Amino acid sequence: MVQVASFETERKIIAILKVLSESTESLGSIHIARELERHGIFLSERAVRYHLRITDERGHTQPMGHDGRMLTERGGEELKMALAPEQVGFIHEKLELLAFHTTFDPKTRTGQIPINTSIIDQTDFKEAVAAMSEAFRAGLGVSDLVATASEGEKLGSVVIPRGKIGLATVCSVVINGVLLKAGIPTESKFGGVLEIRDSKPRRFVAIINYAGTSLDPSEQYIRAKMTAVSEAAKTGHGKILANFREIPAPARSVAQEAVDLLKEAGIHGIYALGNTSEPICQIAIGLNRVGMVLLGGLNPVAAAVEAGIEIENIAESGMIEFSQLTSFWKLKP
Repeated sequence: MVQVASFETERKIIAILKVLSESTESLGSIHIARELERHGIFLSERAVRYHLRITDERGHTQPMGHDGRMLTERGGEELKMALAPEQVGFIHEKLELLAFHTTFDPKTRTGQIPINTSIIDQTDFKEAVAAMSEAFRAGLGVSDLVATASEGEKLGSVVIPRGKIGLATVCSVVINGVLLKAGIPTESKFGGVLEIRDSKPRRFVAIINYAGTSLDPSEQYIRAKMTAVSEAAKTGHGKILANFREIPAPARSVAQEAVDLLKEAGIHGIYALGNTSEPICQIAIGLNRVGMVLLGGLNPVAAAVEAGIEIENIAESGMIEFSQLTSFWKLKP
């Protein structure tokens, strides 16, 4: 029977879920108590265990033996709903955090890289892979490199549920991270739906500013069925997921060098790089700024959803080692 908790208990439970969501590993009650102190919540180890029993019963956390607890998919959804009123601009902050944690070095091809996680029913996985292939072949993803996980395993911060297969695609935030390590500050402006003609970017037909949303734009556009990625991949005409960034104009040449290195490492997420103060895809650019259009990492997955396959997507779902990625073309459904 699920316990009914007081407002104060619920506040502490949400704080515990938030701590778990920020970790890529399972956490014990001692570690959770220590992290809660940083948020101004002081609970004993025993009190933390009491609250964790409630979250276990609700299915929001998953016991991992002596290693502690991990947040479940259901717990992640509960956390999103609970924090929604205070999370306007949350995505913008999340992008900055992932960029900071990106340690990927395109020269050595080592380090941590940000990913999106898509959860697919085991019975649909073969069909989904087939539906994604055209988009990958057309170069509409950030990279052909992916990772998979079976039920109970983890991709980034996401534990794969029973009966499902997890697919990780490279997130476009890797561009922010690599540019940041090169000393280039990148301003993430918005996520949108980009119309393409003759396989070239034309204009944004829908945009959501990162500073004004608590939900990832790509997830919203896929759910709303606003993409035509399959059509774009097959004919060169369609609507794809894309993201818009700006960098200082003096950094353009350094950014181009970083882009070239990324391409050699199998990451080709920059779809268009503008010139100083010149509009790009009909978006005005500020003085001494350069605009960049990045491909959405979930474009291939959007193509599978367009084919009628049910897929749950968690954009910017965490980090994995670059060495864990493999070619999409080596997948064996």
